[in-house]
Amino acid sequence: MRLRVGAALATVYVVWGSTYLGIALAIRTMPPLLMLAARFLLAGAILWFWARRRTSTRPTPRQWRDAAVSGGLLLLGGTGAVAIAEQTIDSGVVALLVAAVPLWLALFDRKRLGPAAIAGLALGFGGVAVLVSPGAGAFELGSLVVLGGSICWALGSLASRKASHSEPLVGTAMQQLAGGALLVVAGVAHGEVGDLQTPSLVSLAGLLYLVAVGSLVGFTAYTWLLRHARTSLVGTYAFANPVVAVLLGFAFLGEPLTWTTVIAGTIIVAGVALIVAAPSRRYSRRREVVQPALGQASVR
Repeated sequence: MRLRVGAALATVYVVWGSTYLGIALAIRTMPPLLMLAARFLLAGAILWFWARRRTSTRPTPRQWRDAAVSGGLLLLGGTGAVAIAEQTIDSGVVALLVAAVPLWLALFDRKRLGPAAIAGLALGFGGVAVLVSPGAGAFELGSLVVLGGSICWALGSLASRKASHSEPLVGTAMQQLAGGALLVVAGVAHGEVGDLQTPSLVSLAGLLYLVAVGSLVGFTAYTWLLRHARTSLVGTYAFANPVVAVLLGFAFLGEPLTWTTVIAGTIIVAGVALIVAAPSRRYSRRREVVQPALGQASVR
């Protein structure tokens, strides 16, 4: 069992950390919002038919409404912001900014924070300030897009907690289908139809990786971990994913690894670690909500 838990945890670390690289490759010759629409509609359809074979439960109109709200915030607002920002900002820097999602969750959750959580908030947001400070690599309009997307992801996570829930697999498929449909509308409104062209093999490979590995393999490993491992252990993906993303961006995309990025990233990860490890039951529930993503987490 320890080997299985270790393998599943490593899968979540690498898979969800690598989705930033997958997005960077996919948007080379694909418009970002329509690319994500294709990803989530395809992954959602696969997951829907798989889940429907395992349960006879039929989603209610209210559950579809809630899936559209949370899916819109998570996928259109959260992941959509990531794809748009990666057009101008290094994928590793984007991942570090997205790593602040647990900080926004702690801030918006309207629950009393302990000393460790308060210290984590101060430390994490301090790291974000360093990363987007004048002269840093993320000091661009794209950094504000990512921060806005992170806020959407946090609000979407909280909306998911309060939503009318269906069977977990069905609920995730509904989120992806609803979010994918909203991404189509946003992509058309953004004028991306005119940017459509024959995608390169690299971009197609990136898209297929996001569907098969990022959404399906990562989600399967994550849900298995939630049933067989401590929540505090599973929650460590929140500060492992950005480290993986930075290293992959450096290794495969030639993104610079500056001291500003290293220092700011270390501060952000330390702040998130304090939030995740806060010794309170209210934080243990939050850890189950913080999904990556970005991976999402199945949608990140």
